[in-house]
Amino acid sequence: MLDAFAKIVAQADARGEFLSNKQIEALETIVAEGNKRLDTVNKINSNASAIVTNSARALFAEQPQLVQPGGNAYTSRRMAACLRDMEIILRYVSYAMIAGDSSVLDDRCLNGLRETYQALGTPGGSVAVAVQKMKEASISLANDVSGVPLGDCSSLTAELSVYFDRAAAAVV
Repeated sequence: MLDAFAKIVAQADARGEFLSNKQIEALETIVAEGNKRLDTVNKINSNASAIVTNSARALFAEQPQLVQPGGNAYTSRRMAACLRDMEIILRYVSYAMIAGDSSVLDDRCLNGLRETYQALGTPGGSVAVAVQKMKEASISLANDVSGVPLGDCSSLTAELSVYFDRAAAAVV
């Protein structure tokens, strides 16, 4: 896993070059947005249980067959596994957000997830819907400016959106 700084340095080192002005400017942007990035991750982490629970409720309201006999979330054991998986995806999205890089999300969470779900008979489309619902909730929290420094957070919410989209795409 590399954070944005280590990734840029590793790339320059592999080429045997100094950091370019463009690379330094990109790192300056990450530093300037650091407190907002931390606030975003803190909001997600502080509300993780509600994000997962409310997203699951919304998914099951839209797709009630999942919680009916024979459904993939029928029985408390399967429901718990579903909620656990949603929580893991959310946790790794928050790791990617704090690092400013998706490699931890890809390497430790998403690689092989589609194949695992296929082997278990888990409907990837339903998982993708759940991820999108977590995305909506997380972005809503990130855009809530109460108690945080004012300023444009559009680049951070766009980045957060990309991580969720990667996760949703990885399961279908």
